[in-house]
Amino acid sequence: MRRMILTGSLLLGLSSTVMAAQVYKWVDAQGVTHFGAQPPEGQETKAISTTVAPPPKGAEPATPAKPATAPTPDLTDDPEQKAIDEKVKKDVAVQEAERKKYCESTRTNLSQLQNNPRVREAVNGGVRKLTEEERQQRIVEMQKGISDNCL
Repeated sequence: MRRMILTGSLLLGLSSTVMAAQVYKWVDAQGVTHFGAQPPEGQETKAISTTVAPPPKGAEPATPAKPATAPTPDLTDDPEQKAIDEKVKKDVAVQEAERKKYCESTRTNLSQLQNNPRVREAVNGGVRKLTEEERQQRIVEMQKGISDNCL
C-alpha cells in the first residue's frame, strides 16, 4: 500500500513537468504563423514559454471590460415622456400581477391533478370524472404552462 501511494505521488509530481514542454513559433514563406513542439530546420524560430506565473498575492482576478454604450439622451424633463413611462410601468405591474395569479392557479391545479387520481370537473351544471388519459394530458398541459410562463 505504501509503495502505491509513493508511486502515485511521484507520478503526480512529475506530471506537471511533462506538461511544460517547449513550444516554438515560426512564420513560413507564405507568411502563415505556425506553432509546434519541434522547430523546422532552416527556419528562424522563437521559443514560447508555456508556464503561467501565479498572480501576485492580494491581486484580484481580471474582470472583462464592459462594452462602451452610446450615451442616451436625457428625456427625464419631458412631461409627455414621463406620462408614457408611468403608463407603461402601471401596465407592466398589472401584467405581472396577472401572471403571478395565473402561475399560482396553474401550480395548484397541477398539484391537484398529480396527487388526486379521482379528479372531477363541472360540465353543464353536472359533474363528471376525468379519465386517466385526460388527467395525464392535463398534467402535461399544466407543466407546459408553468414552464412557458412561470419560470
